[in-house]
Amino acid sequence: MTVVEERPAPAAAPPPRPGHRLWALLRNSWRQLTSMRTALVLLFLLAIAAIPGSIFPQRAVDSQRVTEYYAAHPQLAPWLERLGGFEVYGSPWFASIYLLLFTSLIGCVVPRLRDHVRSLRLAPPEAPSRLERLPQHASDISYDGGPTDLARMLRKRRFRTKVREHEDGSWTVSAEKGHLKETGNLFFHFALLAVLIGVGFGHWYGWHGNRILVAGADQGFCDTLAQYDDSTLGPRVDAADLPNFCLTLNRFEASYQETGQPKSFEATVGVSEDDGPVKSREFTVNDPLRLHHANVHLIGHGYAVTLRYTDRFGESQLKTVPFLPVDSMFTSEGVAQFPDVNIDPKTDKRDSSLQMGFEGRYLPTVGTGATSTFPAENAPAIFLTAYRGDLGLDVGTPGSVYSLDQGQIATGDLKNVSGARPHELKVGETWTLDDGTKLEFVGTRPYATLAIRYDPTQSLILIGAVIGLIGLMLSLGGHRRRVWFRALPASSEKGSGTLLTAGGLPRTDYPGFADEFTGLVKAAEEGNP
Repeated sequence: MTVVEERPAPAAAPPPRPGHRLWALLRNSWRQLTSMRTALVLLFLLAIAAIPGSIFPQRAVDSQRVTEYYAAHPQLAPWLERLGGFEVYGSPWFASIYLLLFTSLIGCVVPRLRDHVRSLRLAPPEAPSRLERLPQHASDISYDGGPTDLARMLRKRRFRTKVREHEDGSWTVSAEKGHLKETGNLFFHFALLAVLIGVGFGHWYGWHGNRILVAGADQGFCDTLAQYDDSTLGPRVDAADLPNFCLTLNRFEASYQETGQPKSFEATVGVSEDDGPVKSREFTVNDPLRLHHANVHLIGHGYAVTLRYTDRFGESQLKTVPFLPVDSMFTSEGVAQFPDVNIDPKTDKRDSSLQMGFEGRYLPTVGTGATSTFPAENAPAIFLTAYRGDLGLDVGTPGSVYSLDQGQIATGDLKNVSGARPHELKVGETWTLDDGTKLEFVGTRPYATLAIRYDPTQSLILIGAVIGLIGLMLSLGGHRRRVWFRALPASSEKGSGTLLTAGGLPRTDYPGFADEFTGLVKAAEEGNP
């Protein structure tokens, strides 16, 4: 009779406590976030998220284009506004991807740096017991030197070595090479962190603004927000933080090839910093004007038209207004508005119905068509249409200074008084309108479009980009590998020397390792240092 002893069933494991489950969830989430795969996905998402910033106009770059987009797409624009489409790089969803990528990189790079430093401090590992199982191996290598000679030969080839002698008289030489690959990886990731930090702090503490500056001593510009055509200050920058300087465009020269393609641009400005003396400075497209806490970039140019309007009471007003180019031959369009004209000196009352506006096109070189044939002023002329009535400047609605209010024209408050065909004027000619008032085309002045910017982290971003490039080259060009040599006393048939057994292991994909290993074995066999 067989007696079967019944064993008690093992007690069930107690269910994990809620705190333990939460800790496990946080730990796993952190591991996923700090993995290299997640960092690559976030980097890809950041690139995708930046695409709308190049498709839709950005308020920080050109607020006028955003206004025009609202007028052209009244149904779509409000939805884009809610989604941050006009402020992509400052939107919460873009910032969340940015911060997640930053966190992921830190969590990924710091442990790798710690492991890399530890591996650099450790000696190459002991040789495996079965070297013949390695991808590259060789046996029965006749060698007449000692372990220190072999280690010296490997160090000359930039291997880290470790000699280990055993009690039975045998010895091994362990060699390792290629840590620069991981060093390059860390350089690249730290450089990416530096660029992310630079972009973030540059957005917070930087500022930029654009200004069209017309040549002439009466067209100066000082660094105040009111004098910019459009400007953007960082969240940590106040208007009082702007540097104190003033600019005057003294001369602008442009040269062109026979085809009309630009050849060179050069601007000469008078600069006064911190209420100091005015100094003459020159700069070009690729060589910006560098001031204290500001860089002035030349990003465009054109012609400003000077017109003199004489009203029905004999009062004259002179205006110089930039016309914006619409093609590569500098066919330019713009408007000149005279709101404070035709005021009766006896009553001193202003009648908005008698305001004047002129809209037209300026051609530096008149050809047979309605466009310029060359960007230089070889045969300049201007074609204008005159409008009389309320210009809509007193309503308070923001609008473009380069076009008349089309709403005023549509309602009839602003009427065409010159006919359907624009009137042509050459320099020095005068146009007499239907009410006896006159408009004279005095001439033109060149203007330069300036982008004035300050980024306190520009040097950090540059250093990060250079280090990132160096790290990328090291990462792509480096190959980590290990080589071992084991020595045993030679048999009597082989003489009085030492027999070596060698093995090699590439830690990464390295097609040239077989040839390198063969060269090391041959150098050891020949005693070549």
